[in-house]
Amino acid sequence: MFDQLNAEAFTVFGQHVIWSDAVGNTIGLLALALGWRRSVWTWPAQFLSGVVLVAAYLSAHLSGGVGKQLLVIVVALWGWRQWTKGSRVAQDGSLAVRFASWRERGLLLGGTALGTLAVGGLFVAVPDLSWNPWPDAYIFVGTLAAMLAQAKGLVEFWAAWLLVDVVGVPLAFTSGLAFSGLVYVIYLALVLWGLRDWWLRSRANAAPKVAPEGAPA
Repeated sequence: MFDQLNAEAFTVFGQHVIWSDAVGNTIGLLALALGWRRSVWTWPAQFLSGVVLVAAYLSAHLSGGVGKQLLVIVVALWGWRQWTKGSRVAQDGSLAVRFASWRERGLLLGGTALGTLAVGGLFVAVPDLSWNPWPDAYIFVGTLAAMLAQAKGLVEFWAAWLLVDVVGVPLAFTSGLAFSGLVYVIYLALVLWGLRDWWLRSRANAAPKVAPEGAPA
């Protein structure tokens, strides 16, 4: 099955696209679109995407990518539970989203920076783990930060994905994962769209509700 997943699916502009790269990232693209719509199905889609993409990153010898997908699998299960508990539901029944507090932003930024230094240092110390240690580590840790923010319904989730895309696009193309690179470009459009939607929804959730005339305050 592993050999079949990493077999060539098609060639585009001289780039050889393997099945695991194409299928895993297509599902991942669907997961991001579902996240924009605040659908709980974003989490099982992310779980399935992570399972398939493990094979793709193994074929490219990117241990950081493999580790990232394993984290995606674990965090997808946790995020699925968070969204189905019903504790983050707005008045219209959809997921309640909000901006992070300054403390939460500091934790996300500080944790991402320290995590990238730790994982990148590991990749440098053990060269067999990754041929491109620092970008690989950055994407590994940045993806985890983005998913944690998404699970908590934070608008900053989209900004985190945007920062991951900036590095993910060139790394995917130089690693021979052309379809991943293409999908990252499409991710960029969805991220900007999703950021706008969640931003507006967070303002709607925070807006004071006006009681009907004659009703008790």
